[in-house]
Amino acid sequence: MQMAESQVSDQASGLRRMAQARPVRVMAVTSGKGGVGKTNVSVNLAMAMSNAGQDVLIMDADLGLANIDVLLGIQPRATLHDVFNGEATLEEVMVEGPAGVKIIPAASGVQEMAELTPAQHVGLIRAFSELSCNVDVLLVDTAAGISDSVVSFTRAAQEVIVVVCDEPASITDAYALIKLLNREHGVFRFHVLANMVGSAQEAREVYEKITRVTDRFLDVALDFMGHVPRDEYLLKAVRKQRAVVEAFPRSRAATAFRTLAEKTRKWPMPKVARGHLEFFVERLVQGNLPDAEVLP
Repeated sequence: MQMAESQVSDQASGLRRMAQARPVRVMAVTSGKGGVGKTNVSVNLAMAMSNAGQDVLIMDADLGLANIDVLLGIQPRATLHDVFNGEATLEEVMVEGPAGVKIIPAASGVQEMAELTPAQHVGLIRAFSELSCNVDVLLVDTAAGISDSVVSFTRAAQEVIVVVCDEPASITDAYALIKLLNREHGVFRFHVLANMVGSAQEAREVYEKITRVTDRFLDVALDFMGHVPRDEYLLKAVRKQRAVVEAFPRSRAATAFRTLAEKTRKWPMPKVARGHLEFFVERLVQGNLPDAEVLP
């Protein structure tokens, strides 16, 4: 009898914790090819969001070739590799970076992490529901390309940000990624971010180059998220292993990231889960339950 009462008490306590947990906005930052500044976008966007008062968590989802820790000069004691080996939990590998941004670091140069199965990706996504820390935004910095990990993590996010620059290969590969996610995995909405461009006009032209093809061949909704200008201060920040919004807050790039962060804050939160695997899906579901369904 005491065990049954204890189980009911534990269940009620668990439901109350879930009800108090805020729904988390999950954004996957991805790209068709490497070298377009995707990780720099993730880090600086996270910092700008945090400086604006949001609790932000970055997951380095380039599991075998991690570089968020390198970009910020952080030396984590443990990584996702230790999580998969059963030697640490997600909470235990989490580190705090500049501006209070929380980071879940991945491993670098570990081939087995780059070769995880889709089922292992599912296990990792589900593990996020066990995190008890306050999180308003999860930014998932994926690998470049169309690997299984990119597909798994992008599908599990609510918003997909595709970083592209004004190069034929970048634009072609961005379209290939959007096409795969749309036709094979039902992803419909994408935000296109033009990075390292010379002007707002050039950024808009990059976006239009992609939409001319998507409008013709795909059933997708593309949103022009904005742009980050080519800025020598961003390169200086990289050499210092710091985010440009922290190292050079008055630079053109830092200003652009603050604008982008404010724009994402105005995106509507999803009202319900979409019926497939998502990061923090329990918080989203619980956040939409009637009060009567939460045990006293």
